[in-house]
Amino acid sequence: MSRILGVDPGSRKTGFGIIEMQDKQIRHVINGRLMVGDGDFADRLKQIFEGLTDLIQRYQPQVMAIEKVFLHKNADSALKLGQARGAAICAAVSQQLQVAEYTATQIKKAVVGNGHAHKSQVQYMMAIMMQLSDTPAEDAADALACAVAHAHHGWLGTNSKLPAGMRTSRRRGGRYSR
Repeated sequence: MSRILGVDPGSRKTGFGIIEMQDKQIRHVINGRLMVGDGDFADRLKQIFEGLTDLIQRYQPQVMAIEKVFLHKNADSALKLGQARGAAICAAVSQQLQVAEYTATQIKKAVVGNGHAHKSQVQYMMAIMMQLSDTPAEDAADALACAVAHAHHGWLGTNSKLPAGMRTSRRRGGRYSR
């Protein structure tokens, strides 16, 4: 059994999701958001680091999957996002976790079958795949999707099949369904 921590970094809200894999079955453990607010930027980075460190210590994942930074129109926003990512990565490596990085397109393709899917589609698929009673917040859904993308990458990287209960459609782009 292994656990994967997915992270959707943000300088005000950092989404997290932890899944557990056993015998190619995925089970939801926890998801949510670290709400660090609008205070001093250095303090927000500290809160991200400490919040993720606490999650790692509490839930003991073996790997962290994190979304890569994409180019923002606003350079200041891109820099802040990169620094939030850095705080998250430092939390992981300080706890001896491996870190895997995926683009938003790779993540969306892994869970929706379309690399340009809308956030609402990712939220919907995470609620279905994780058998959640409520639709997760965007940040939490993106973090869960990042963890699932890492799980799929591992399966596909070893030429193994998708987990039981999941299939791809024959339509262009494929779509995972239960």
